[in-house]
Amino acid sequence: WDLSGLDLDQIQVAGAQWHGVSLAGSTLRGADLRRADLGAADLRGCDLSGADLRGADLRGADLSGATLRACRWDEGTQWPGATPEDALPPPPRA
Repeated sequence: WDLSGLDLDQIQVAGAQWHGVSLAGSTLRGADLRRADLGAADLRGCDLSGADLRGADLRGADLSGATLRACRWDEGTQWPGATPEDALPPPPRA
């Protein structure tokens, strides 16, 4: 699927199966991507500011130039490498 360059702000797609989808240059500010499969997705230049990535699978995704400022994630979030510096740390365990 090619969803590049789209305005998908606030989209509610928890659990979506978007493995390998192209979202290059799209905006997903505040999107609900909990438990979404974004493995091998093209997220180059994507704005994920404030997105909820708790439990999301991003293994193999290309996050080059992506903005992850204040996104939410947890121990279940699977990154393609190191956790991005601009992502908020997961909340402390209760």
